[in-house]
Amino acid sequence: MLLVHAFPLNADMWRPQLERVPDGWRLIAPDLRGFGRSRLPNGPGAPVTSLDDYAEDLEALLDHLKMDELVIGGLSMGGYVTLALFRRSPDRFSGMLLADTKAEADTADGRTARVAMRTLLSERGPDGVADQMLPKLLSDATRAADPALVDNTRRLIVSNHRDAIDQAIVAMMARPDSGPDLDKVSVPALVVVGEHDVLTPPADAERLHARMSRSILTVIPEAGHLANVERPTEFTRALHDFLVAHV
Repeated sequence: MLLVHAFPLNADMWRPQLERVPDGWRLIAPDLRGFGRSRLPNGPGAPVTSLDDYAEDLEALLDHLKMDELVIGGLSMGGYVTLALFRRSPDRFSGMLLADTKAEADTADGRTARVAMRTLLSERGPDGVADQMLPKLLSDATRAADPALVDNTRRLIVSNHRDAIDQAIVAMMARPDSGPDLDKVSVPALVVVGEHDVLTPPADAERLHARMSRSILTVIPEAGHLANVERPTEFTRALHDFLVAHV
């Protein structure tokens, strides 16, 4: 299974799942271009301008690993990238995970907010993005009860290259509406959402679930947008049950 990380984090956010892999499965969690331990390439054509650029990188990775068919999924921006990859290479999918994400393109207000985030990033760097994003990424209860998790999430954000964060913002602004693609998903799909997710609330997950013929919807109690790190036991159990029983 391929796991694609959220914005503005990196693959280390999947550590709770990578530490509990179900028997017979292999989980792969790469850093997207410029995030974590992945460098931004130099030269013409290097900047990311769309989610297809990330999807193309993942296709190259899967080709290198000689993996033609697997379960693919992601959380938040990772879900957007998953759907971009599905449009390009639907035959690669034996199953799909869409966690704390949505199919719709940005609204006008959403694009305005991303432009403002680019300005914040240019003025204050990843620290400014972390200050703005943390209250939206983690639920109020999690931030009050687990300051170590808050600190670790901040560390993941500020460890990323400023240009990588900026390019991801541009790519998300330009993403298309993926709603029509959901009707074409014929493989088993798991839709997961945190009960208190304020960025992509349960209503968004319900719309994903309604459009895919073989989907399962799981709401993680007391979790916000980063359901897999806020409630790792519940998220991992839902993922394991899906992989074992439905794929």
